[in-house]
Formats: sequence, structure tokens, C-alpha cells
Amino acid sequence: MNAAHAAPELPAQLQWLNADPQRIEAHRGRVLGLVFWNAASPYCHTLLGELLRLQAKFPVGLSLVGIHLPRFDAELDGRLALKAANRLGLPFPVANDRGWSTWQHYGVQSWPSVALVDTRGRLRELFTGDDQAGRLESAIQGLMDEAGVALVQAEPPRRLGAESRLPLAFPSGLAVGENHLYVADTGHHRILECTHSGRVLREFGTGHGDLVDGAPEDAAFRHPRGLCLVREALYVADTGNHALRRIRLLDGVVETLAGTGRPGTPREGSGTASELPLNQPWDVVGNLDRIYIAMAGTNQVWEYELGQGRLKLTAGSGELGIADGPARGAMFAHPAALAQVQQTLYIADAASSAIRSLQISQGQVQTLVGQGLYEFGDQDGQRREARLQYPQAIALDPASPVLWIADSYNGSLRRLRLGGGDVSTHALPQSLEQPAALAAAPGSLWIANSGAHEVLRFDLGTGKLSRLPIGE
Repeated sequence: MNAAHAAPELPAQLQWLNADPQRIEAHRGRVLGLVFWNAASPYCHTLLGELLRLQAKFPVGLSLVGIHLPRFDAELDGRLALKAANRLGLPFPVANDRGWSTWQHYGVQSWPSVALVDTRGRLRELFTGDDQAGRLESAIQGLMDEAGVALVQAEPPRRLGAESRLPLAFPSGLAVGENHLYVADTGHHRILECTHSGRVLREFGTGHGDLVDGAPEDAAFRHPRGLCLVREALYVADTGNHALRRIRLLDGVVETLAGTGRPGTPREGSGTASELPLNQPWDVVGNLDRIYIAMAGTNQVWEYELGQGRLKLTAGSGELGIADGPARGAMFAHPAALAQVQQTLYIADAASSAIRSLQISQGQVQTLVGQGLYEFGDQDGQRREARLQYPQAIALDPASPVLWIADSYNGSLRRLRLGGGDVSTHALPQSLEQPAALAAAPGSLWIANSGAHEVLRFDLGTGKLSRLPIGE
């Protein structure tokens, strides 16, 4: 362990979101992990998932406190940061550090980071990166062993700001077929098969977060997001399990095609699911031959060849950024959503607030809207001037050359006219709350209004926006 000094006290100006104000002193007798994270970062989501596993392993003697650092303007609003903490199921106290003061006091350089404070209130070590689970586990165990005395049982904090109990929880995936609408009920760890009007026909998954294959009532998902319907199969980006799943719709059986349940470095090749690790798959799109995967955790797009059970890198160097050119050398920033028409793949590149295109046969990436990692806003007009803020979903209009965009942090529905057209905001009867998924059919657009725990249907002809009574 590193040389220790007293951990800086938490600044008084922190905005506590889900608990009473916390002090370092109050955690004496336990190892304390201060988690520096951002709501929009899949890197942070990965590490937070690993920390929840460690908290379950060390229920006595380990405390966690989250310090959220806003990157986007919208994240300065504590309500948005609280929604993010609830969506990720964080059971520990979380504060929004609007001025980044705690970050400075602890000498943090990037997120995600974890500062470990020992049982005597001394800062011992700072871990940076989303792949620190093994080192963190060893360090926490070492600090507990070093204490040499009975560790203090952590008092459960008084929880504030919990979400209302509703039939849906943060829905973040949609797919529509001729007769059915499929909904990823992300917060409830399940997939729903509904009519177009929202009547639930079937449920896939137990509702308990886990990685289990089998019959609909036995299978389990963990924070599933993107959905893709191909004939009699529904493909699922099972984000929390870092896995690609398939539901056989004829019998409802769920199977894992790739992914181990834990984050890993994807590799090209064939093999069993356990031999093909993934990292934060957020969306899927494809056809009878292959499924494309938006791999937010590695800033890449991968493809899964169904016939050979083979993973192949499609685009992205893996570095975080925004750069066009040859597909494998291009840079992405947490690709969140995909849409495909023939040999063109459209990509919502969330962290760069950009819409990108990939010409699959030519292997070329082009930016349609977006200028840089920190160039975001809310502006319509020509592509070069237009600005988005953390778009999480896209859908192609089947009746016109339009790409619909769920502009999540602006709470709006945007339209990009393909073929060189402009970006415009499509007026809705109500504002949206962090929309996270779209599905389009002739005359209708379905919107997963994730922050409000609902799915909306927008009639493109009449302009009527209606809430689907899913599960009610």
C-alpha cells in the first residue's frame, strides 16, 4: 500500500442526490471507496457493476460513496444524475459535484477512478480505469486484513429519491414487427412482447438480473438494451451481462451467442459464447447472415456472423475520439445505437454527440453531424452547424429518406434528412425525458421515454402522441 495521509473531507457544496450528506469521518472503521464517475460513460458503468459485485462480497467493512462529475450541460442538473444512479441500481450515497471540487482535492485525472480510504480515514491508493476490479479486490482485502480489528458493520444510508414503482423501469430498447412490439424493460431485467398498442403477450426473463439461458420463465438478463428482430428471432444487446443473446420466438427459448457475463476484450474468431467476451454492447442490428453490435465499452462496431458463430471487427480503432476514414482506423466515442439500410450502417455516437455512417462494402466511416468530443448543444440547420447532446437512439423512416434521432440530453426528437439534408427538431405535444430507444414502422414511431419509464407511440400523420399502457 502507498504512504498514507488523511483523506480530504468531502466539500460542503456537494449536491447529495439519494442520501443525507456524507463525511469521511462517518466511515471510520470501514474501508471506503470513493467512486468518481460520469452518467454517460460506459467505462464508468462497467466499473460500477464490478464495484457492486465487490460490495456484495464484502458486505461488512466496505463502504462506497459515488461522486458524479458532469460532462454534459444536462448533467449539471442533479435530477438527471439521480436518474442515472437509479438506472444503474446504485445502493450507496451519490453526490453531484457540479464544480469538480472533490476531483481536484483527490487529484483525480480521469474517470472512472476509485480512491480507497482505510479504516482510520487515510487516503491509501487511487485506481483509474474500468479494468481495475482485480486490483481493487486485492487492495480492499489487504486494507481489511491490515486493520487487524473487527470491522464496523455499515449502517444502510437513508435512501432518498427512489423511482416510483411502475410497470416499466427505464425501458431502453425497442423493436417492431408486423404484429408485435418488443420492449427491453431494462430496469426490470426482462424483455416484453406486446401488441402495437401495448398489451403484453409474453415476458422473457425472471426479472432478476443474471445470465441464464433456457425457457422464458427461467432465463435471465441484466440491464438489456438494444433489440433487433430478424424473422423468428429477437437479438438482444444484454448490456449488463456484456453479452449477445437470442430469443427464439417460436418457443421463447433464450440462448447466449457471445459474452461471458463479465466485461472482456473482444477478439476475432469463432468459439463458444464463453470464449467470445464482449464489453458494454448497447445496440444490435442485422439480417439473416450477421448481427452488428455497437460496442460502447470499446468504441467499436463488431459483427457476429451467424452461420459460423464468428466475431469480427467491423469499425473502430478502440481509441476514444471522432475521426473518419478507413473503418478499422476510425475513432468512435461510445457508439450507442445502430440503423442499417442495405450497405450503409448509421451510428449514433453518443459521447461525441454525433451521427456517423459506415459504408460497409467500401469500409469507410463518415461523420454526418457532430464536430468533436466536447462540441454539443441544441441547434438545428445545416449539418455542419447542427448540434446534438448525447443522442442514444436512431431509426430509419420506412417511408422517407429520414433518420429519426432520440436526442437524449436535449429531451427532443430530431430529424436528419438523408442525402445531404438538414437537421431539424420535430415538434411533439410534450417534451421527452432521456429518450433511449426508437422503432419505426409505416406511419408510426415508437419512443422509449426512458427517464419517465414509459413507451410512447407517435402517429406521424396526425401528430398524436399517446402513452402505451404496457403492463397496466
